[in-house]
Amino acid sequence: MNWDRVQGNWKQFKGRVKQQWGKLTDDNLDVIDGHRDMLAGKIQESYGISKDEAERQINAWERSMKEDDAEARRMQR
Repeated sequence: MNWDRVQGNWKQFKGRVKQQWGKLTDDNLDVIDGHRDMLAGKIQESYGISKDEAERQINAWERSMKEDDAEARRMQR
């Protein structure tokens, strides 16, 4: 998944982000507005983790979104 897709469809992805990082508020998500660097900063701040750990979590989340999308496409066939 390309981050431009996340940013362009932020309203659709907000729920998935909230599911992954429940400490982020709706206000946080509105401010982030699909910006990856802002998401990493809010994750760092909310969870008290390092920048590297926040990036690792975002990368893992992106991979899981790709896998979910691929599975959904297979199911549609």
